[in-house]
Amino acid sequence: MDQAAIERAAETIARWRLDGTPIGELPAAIRPATEEDAYAVQAALHGRLEEAGRGTLGGYKIGCTTPVMQEYLKIQQPCAGGVFEPTVHEREATVQATSYLKLGVECEIAVRLKRDLGAGAADHVADAVGAVMAAMELVEDRYQDYGRLGIHPLIADDFFNAGAVLGGPRSLDAAGNLTTVRGAMRINGEVVGRGRGADVMGHPLNALAWIARRYAELGWTLPAGSFVLLGSVVQTHWVVAGDAVVCEIERLGRTMLEVR
Repeated sequence: MDQAAIERAAETIARWRLDGTPIGELPAAIRPATEEDAYAVQAALHGRLEEAGRGTLGGYKIGCTTPVMQEYLKIQQPCAGGVFEPTVHEREATVQATSYLKLGVECEIAVRLKRDLGAGAADHVADAVGAVMAAMELVEDRYQDYGRLGIHPLIADDFFNAGAVLGGPRSLDAAGNLTTVRGAMRINGEVVGRGRGADVMGHPLNALAWIARRYAELGWTLPAGSFVLLGSVVQTHWVVAGDAVVCEIERLGRTMLEVR
């Protein structure tokens, strides 16, 4: 895609998101056909949304890093997106169901970076981790039919992200072996899914290494102070007004969400 097509695609997706209109299929002339095109549109979209008052990026997410999510979405590879700072909550949050087209929740492990993570650092990602935490990703099905869109438009649109709830920080040493931590999601007191750290690409930090390498290929750097959601250990669950959600990761703590 040339830059003009990238900007037109970003403008179209931004208009859909800002208007709360379900996202449909982009015209062929501005539809990203490769991952590189998709990430270029995503970057341009971030600029459009920032200009529209949505804030700046506070962190990043990686989707489809676990077998349960790859099977659920029928996508067999990781995909990255941005998380806008105003959509991030600490430990617990209350949101309005009417603020989303269709709100979902995922149970995740997240890290916060203490230094930039860019080219040449992907083999030493643990050195860049300042904290690890339990997290809940808020996702939104804002698509007319995401199964028909294909992977590239979903990447261009931040791969479903609509926010996050971050738990209290822990050091990597205090967290212990991240492959063995167990996670569970409860909705209205009922366990709806369980998983473990090893489900995330064999080790959660493998997901961090993946995004560091992918961003380096794009010429991007993960900045110090940002966080990264490493992928859900349970399948996405869609929630409605009146639901109460708790995501708990062993040794990392819990996050809570109330939907009104």
